Amino acid sequence: MNSTLTAEIAAAAARLIVEEGLEYGAAKRRAARDLGAGRRSVSLPGNDEVEDEVRTYIGLFHADSQPAELAALRAIATRWMERLAAFRPHLTGAVWRGTATRLSDIHIELYGDDSKAPELALIDMRVDYEVSTVDRARGESASVLNVYVAGDAPQSRVRIAFTVLDYDDLRGALRGDARGRPQRGDVAALRALMAAP
Repeated sequence: MNSTLTAEIAAAAARLIVEEGLEYGAAKRRAARDLGAGRRSVSLPGNDEVEDEVRTYIGLFHADSQPAELAALRAIATRWMERLAAFRPHLTGAVWRGTATRLSDIHIELYGDDSKAPELALIDMRVDYEVSTVDRARGESASVLNVYVAGDAPQSRVRIAFTVLDYDDLRGALRGDARGRPQRGDVAALRALMAAP
């Protein structure tokens, strides 16, 4: 019963991710609550299981529109990675994994020795941004520089979340996920993804 409920939560979370643009954690918690599992002890699905459901959902309901939306987001990511090349940018998240839709944010990690340098670079470019933080492993946090840019559709905006990390974090970031797939890539790796059939 519990594994069936976990699978139902994964499917419901996938729908929330694709249709509402929720992040994985928020989507899993809301799906569990919507399915009445919020007060019970239930195992939430892993991100890999949810990602499999996202791919299935996209294949069923958005196969005609999602590839173009993904291509547009990857083009935006490429431009910004080129602009901020001095900070060794690496794309991660749904845009990197190929599961992004028009509602997805673009997540780019910036690596360097000076955590304020990316902010100064955005100021020099006259780019408006908002600062937030994200919790990381071992109780640490990192600054996130949120930039909003025009999307493909009229009156649409795309959020680019630039997470500012220490250069030493880059080594560990290049490890694969549980399935051996890269979790992020630099602009050359992104271009290779975009060129692949």
